[in-house]
Formats: sequence, C-alpha cells, structure tokens
Amino acid sequence: MACRLRKSSWLQPLPFAFQVAPFLFSRLLFFVASIIVQAANASRNEDVMSLYLRDVTFLDWRESKLISKNIVLDEGPLGGRRFTSEAPGAGDEVIDCRGKLAIEGLTCGHHHIYSALARGMPAPPRPPKDFQEILELIWWRLDKCLDTDMVRASALAAALDCLRCGVTRIVDHHASPNAIEGSLSTMAEAIEEVGLTHVLCLELSDRDGPERAAAGLAETDSYLSSGRPGMVGLHASFTVGDELLSRAVDLARKHQVGLHVHVAEGKVDQERCMLEHGKRVVERFADTGALEQAGSILVHCLHLSEDERELVRRAPVWVAHNPESNQKNAVGTFRWAGLDPERVIIGTDGMHSDVIRSARAAFLVGKAAGGLDPSLPWNGIWNSQRLLERHHPEAVRKNDLVLLDYDPPTPLVAENAVGHAMFGLDSRHVHAVIAAGRIVMQDGRVLGIDEADTMRYCREQAERLWSALAKT
Repeated sequence: MACRLRKSSWLQPLPFAFQVAPFLFSRLLFFVASIIVQAANASRNEDVMSLYLRDVTFLDWRESKLISKNIVLDEGPLGGRRFTSEAPGAGDEVIDCRGKLAIEGLTCGHHHIYSALARGMPAPPRPPKDFQEILELIWWRLDKCLDTDMVRASALAAALDCLRCGVTRIVDHHASPNAIEGSLSTMAEAIEEVGLTHVLCLELSDRDGPERAAAGLAETDSYLSSGRPGMVGLHASFTVGDELLSRAVDLARKHQVGLHVHVAEGKVDQERCMLEHGKRVVERFADTGALEQAGSILVHCLHLSEDERELVRRAPVWVAHNPESNQKNAVGTFRWAGLDPERVIIGTDGMHSDVIRSARAAFLVGKAAGGLDPSLPWNGIWNSQRLLERHHPEAVRKNDLVLLDYDPPTPLVAENAVGHAMFGLDSRHVHAVIAAGRIVMQDGRVLGIDEADTMRYCREQAERLWSALAKT
C-alpha cells in the first residue's frame, strides 16, 4: 500500500526524498560512529582477537537443529559468528563450553523500562476497581514523578535484569511526562553502558495536555534524527486525539519507522473509540494510515473484532503478546486465531525481563483458552528478532550469544527443543552472556560496570521516586 506524505504546520511539505534524506544520513553517521567507537575499544585490548567457544552445543532456531562444534565470535557491532573445527588463534580468548547450550541473544519485544523502580512501591490511594483506575492510580501517578536521574536508574536496572535473563535487545515504550527532553538518549546511554542494544520510543498522549504532547513529538523527532534505532510511540487510541495521531503518523513517515502503540488492551479503548470516533480502534488506525507503517507494533490486541483481526493480519504490522501483564491487569485473554503467527512477538510489558518465562505463560494461557501449539510462543520469542532484522538491523548483532548451563535429565534433540523450552529452560540457567563479541556476564557476575554501585544508585532513585509518589 502506497504511503503519502501529509502536510502539517510542523512538517513542511517538501518532496519526500528531501524529507527522508537527512534522516537516512543521520542513521548512517550514527552507525559509522558506533563502529569507530567499538574499534577504538577493541584496539585497547589487542591481545584478545576473538572469543573461541570450545565444544559448545548451539540451538539454531532458524533451522530447528542442534549443532555441536566450536564457535568463534569476532568483537564489535559487525563482528561475525562462525563454526570451526580449527584450533583457536594465538590471541583468541578460549572458553570451555562442554555441557553448555548456546542460543542467540534474546529480544524483549515490548518492555516498559520506566516501571523498573516500581517493585515494592507504596500502594495506591485505594485499590483500583478496573483497568482505567489501574492506569490513573498507579502508572500515571508514577510516570509523572520521574525525573532524568530516575529515568537513568530505571534504564540501568532494567538492562541488568535483561542481562540476567539472556536478553541482549530491548524494544521499549517509555513514559515520563515531566521529564521528556533528552529522556530517550538518557535511556539509550544507560542501556549501552550495560552492553545491550535497544529500539526506543516515547509515549505520545493527550492525557497531559497539548504542551507535553508537542514536547513528546519534538523529543521523538530529535531522537530519531540522531540516527539511533527507534519508533514513534503512542499510548492508546483513547488518550490520543485526531491531531496528535495524524502528526505521529507523519513523523513515522518522515523517519520511515513504525508506530509502537497499545491497542485494545482494555475494553475502555474500544468503548471510547466508538463513542468519540464512531469506529473501532483498528479501524481508526487504518483510516489514518497508521497501519501502513511497516514494522509497527500493536501491543496486546485483546478486544478485537474479526474484521479488526483481518485488518491487522493484512497490514505489515506486528502484535506484541504480554500474557502475565494481561493476567495482572485482568483485561482479557489473547487469541492467536486470525492473526499471522509469524508476526506475533513476546513481550513482558515491564513486569519483568524474562521472555522465556513470558513465552511459557503464553503457552499456559493458550492451553486454558482452548489449546495452543507450544511452538507458537516459542517462535514468538524469535519473531522479535525477525522484526529487528527486518526493520532495525542496526540493533541486531550476530555475535550476541547466551550460554546456558542446562543439563536436563532427558535427551535434548532438535525435535523436542520446544518441549525443553516450555518445561525446562529458565533464566536460572543463564551462565554467561556475550554481547557484541564480549563477555558481559559470566557465572552470575556482571562485567564492565560496577553492579553493586549501580544497584545502590537505583535504590537511591527508587526512594526519591517513592517519596515523590507519597506527595501526589
């Protein structure tokens, strides 16, 4: 479906080529700069040429096979991964991987890093009675209290949590209405400090007034213009007016990225859309051209009509399934029927960072809802990587690898790997994480940053956040 550039007061009606050329150039500059930085870092440690993983068993999710061989990982964002029978090179760092299972670094398809400091937070003023009140009494109070230091602490805490779960790539949907400017770069720098890659966006919404909506558009435009991988974020249809939706779609077109938006998570989204626009949520997004943006992520998609499911299936968009969050908020049950299973990805919605746990929850929820092939949620983990490879290749590194200390009491073969994933594999089996060809965690110890100091900083910011919450 052809995309047409819409005019608006803030986006001059230049020819399309002139609109996207600065963006493409900025992304190229960012990518080249990142390579230069990685090369400079590598030059400081010239004795280590590559990582040599001896006698490792690699689970190839693409080919559904197990490969027992040596693996060589070259350092850097463009570093390769190759199997070899040759002896390690003179400068290679050798790791004995006998008894270890290796998989590619995992991707969290939908996270809310801004909620990382909520664990153990003070209770809301009263128990929420429905999803709308969960937002109003908990999350919309919390996100308004965030400042830049809290945003940074949240990103560090979530990145460390991801690392321990074998997640090396984060697709995040951020909100900090009173700390908008520079928030995405603050998060990006913190995540990169831990060694992970990211695709970030800022939640755009009319719930906090036109000034914050405009500031959100400006922050998104600035961040995407920097060349870092990202998307245009929206909260949900029921908090986004027609003008903001149109400007968000224009911005996504300008930068040739997708939208990242919650869709029909609660019934309130559909009810408000029918009341205010006379149509259902997906129909509204289709009419504004939002579904034309390839690589867009529609989160939840619980309360869809059959016609809406068909619109989603036919559009070049992806659906993020967050089973435990759906249960926590009591908003409904996800249905796979009518959707393209190759474009359903697994997220955590900020509850935690363990996507294998989320996939297992998706399987169990599916069984309770009438049965589900376990290969669907297992593939959903890897669909997130497919999405990034297709739409944000700069966030994918071939030399991201997770070593699992998994020694099952039953045979593990390619044919039953899904069964082991659903009933055996867990984040507790993560032995080491390799990102960009460097070991960033091993034997439970995070390398490259001082984890104890970092966690102290996070707790300090959590206390500040909770103190601010108590005053609201």
